[in-house]
Amino acid sequence: MRERDIVVIGASRGGFQGLKVLVSELPADLPAAVFVVLHIGRHASMLPDLLTSWGPLVARYPTHGEKVERGTIFVAPPDRHLVLSQGRVWLSEGARENFARPAADPLFRSAALEYGARVVGVVMSGDLDDGAAGLANIRAQHGFAIVQHPDDCEAPSMPRAALGSCGADLLCVEGELSRCIQAAVHGMSSDEAAEGARMNKQVFEKEARLAASGLSDIETLDEVGDRSALTCPDCGGALWRIKDDHPLRYRCHTGHAYTGLSLEEGIASRSEAAVWSAMRAVHERVIYAKERQRWAERAGNEDQIEVEQARIDEAERVVELLRDAMRAAPSPVG
Repeated sequence: MRERDIVVIGASRGGFQGLKVLVSELPADLPAAVFVVLHIGRHASMLPDLLTSWGPLVARYPTHGEKVERGTIFVAPPDRHLVLSQGRVWLSEGARENFARPAADPLFRSAALEYGARVVGVVMSGDLDDGAAGLANIRAQHGFAIVQHPDDCEAPSMPRAALGSCGADLLCVEGELSRCIQAAVHGMSSDEAAEGARMNKQVFEKEARLAASGLSDIETLDEVGDRSALTCPDCGGALWRIKDDHPLRYRCHTGHAYTGLSLEEGIASRSEAAVWSAMRAVHERVIYAKERQRWAERAGNEDQIEVEQARIDEAERVVELLRDAMRAAPSPVG
């Protein structure tokens, strides 16, 4: 029987209530350390106090470099990734992953690299696909994967992405999460990921070390990925497609990382911003042409009045085309 003593949990929209239910049912003598990432961004949060009040385990923000301690819930603080290494908890200001800091993937990935089969990974309700690559990391190291059933989630995208990435050992509803975690901690057998859906362990280990180093040199990125024609939505740098496709994911040399849905969202947002920028620029042409037309009217220059009107008409047609493009754009992913 393989006991596990590291539990990592990732959640976003809809996960707050689930965490309340989960911690209220964990036992005071849980023989594991629990680590929680909730997408809170830079905003101040009372999450540790609330988690403590809801259940028997003490929850708190860790201090940088403190030792991992069983029976404690460590919560990722605002605007910091929470990562595990050398038996300690580290807080990182590294680049956002999947547009989030804190994000689940850095925690999951570091736990898998440090603790291997001793890890239980849990993906709960949330938008987009943070946690999908991290859970695949955990399964690559023979850890245990738990996913909240998408039909039970306010935001099913994160669980669906995780299931699509690597499957799960247990699929459960909100009210069963605590029981499932306890079963995994106490040695429930793990269903090995199907051979065709298993992350390449060698690529994972290289990528994990690359992510931990922050800024990356080009040669190292070339070892784990192929240069793509895409650019990073966060910094505009080149993106490398990681050679392992479970799941499809990308990384830039400054450290930003994306799985498929998050990159799609970034490209869509950037495309929308480009259309709005084009619309503003063309509308400024209309404004300027109207000013020149009024100037021509004051000067009695009929030819110039006609020229400016033609410019106004053409620019307004372009603006309408851009508006049509915005209306025809697909709905946001997630």
